[in-house]
Amino acid sequence: MLMLGIDPGLQATGWGLVSLTGSRLCHHQHGIIRSTAKQPDTQRLANIAERLSELIQTHQPDKAISEEIFVVQNPKSALRLGMARGVAIMACGATELPLLEISARKMKQAITGTGTADKKQIAQMVSRLLNISAPPSDSADALGLAIAGLQGATLFPSKAQGYGTSISNNNPDPETASPLAAAIQAALAKEKS
Repeated sequence: MLMLGIDPGLQATGWGLVSLTGSRLCHHQHGIIRSTAKQPDTQRLANIAERLSELIQTHQPDKAISEEIFVVQNPKSALRLGMARGVAIMACGATELPLLEISARKMKQAITGTGTADKKQIAQMVSRLLNISAPPSDSADALGLAIAGLQGATLFPSKAQGYGTSISNNNPDPETASPLAAAIQAALAKEKS
């Protein structure tokens, strides 16, 4: 299964493609769609939509995953994040690509073992799990989302696509855990020792 992770932002939208074969994660590609504050929002959003649509058409992922919306203190920042997120949802919807959502905390927990990990910790663990150089934070978050999605962390089908039930795999039983979850737990145990 090929998973597209999307970390939306108006200035930088990170993306990453990861697949899973058995218990082996495979990094395909990652990048950042950038814009500048000098560009009008219409142009910035159109660029995000166009680039994500191209990525989906080119790589034909099976699913996409993005962070659940969260409340920020600055209303203007929340609106701008919401616009970028809306464009990502639109790009997935236009291509009929199923979109899952996960909270930032659950993604961090799935990747690093703690829901309070910082961006550097996420980048380091993504680097280890995918055997690549540490990617920039926006790409690292997108790759982390894709890995968490493949791992089966607590995911929610996007309400934007009309789904409302959750798919949960919290604290999987070690006896029934997926091979990927077991591999991540082994990497985390090695890190702590």
